[in-house]
Amino acid sequence: MATVNLNPNGCPVGATNVVGSSTSIHSIQGKDQWVKLNVGGTCFLTTKTTLSRDPNSFLSRLIQEDSDLISDRDETGAYLIDRDPRYFAPVLNYLRHGKLVLDDGLSEEGVLEEAEFYNVTHLIGLLKDNIARREQRPAADKKRVYRVLQCQENELTQMVSTMSDGWRFEQLINIGTQYNYGAEENAEFLCVVSKECANTLIGREVESNDRAKVLQQKGSRM
Repeated sequence: MATVNLNPNGCPVGATNVVGSSTSIHSIQGKDQWVKLNVGGTCFLTTKTTLSRDPNSFLSRLIQEDSDLISDRDETGAYLIDRDPRYFAPVLNYLRHGKLVLDDGLSEEGVLEEAEFYNVTHLIGLLKDNIARREQRPAADKKRVYRVLQCQENELTQMVSTMSDGWRFEQLINIGTQYNYGAEENAEFLCVVSKECANTLIGREVESNDRAKVLQQKGSRM
């Protein structure tokens, strides 16, 4: 009976472990293909192929071995980018599948700011075209929606300064002092804000819209 000596991998001595070598090579290649980005504290995992869809973009230049861009990395090795992650997600998804998809609450203007920062050329053109068409739509296709926010006096400055996505301040209504905190009294206010929306979004805002109009009329008489 012939005796066959096995190496530690279970293969005959002198034979090549083809499967093991192939798996190892593919594992290394796959690992090198993936890239981690830490955008404003939120981590995104994507591939070099995706980030290279626009070769002139900031993202494509960032991952090049001879990159002229300097970027710090976090403890996991992710590239650190100080931008808003909510608006980065549509940019990354556009590079993945070539379509612009916006979640509720995200404005095209906000995504355009990010597309211009990352220099994604085709997305910049698409967003500018969309915004231009939207602004040229007849006034009948648009309607101003109102909302009412209740806040205390010491919260007013922060609330007004952090309004975004097209919301603007309309009116402030003093509804009196409701709470005492130590020796200080904090007045309560109703803050009416508005935003121009397409008619397709109006249905969800009817109740807030009607309430705000009533409060505006009441406030004008106070």
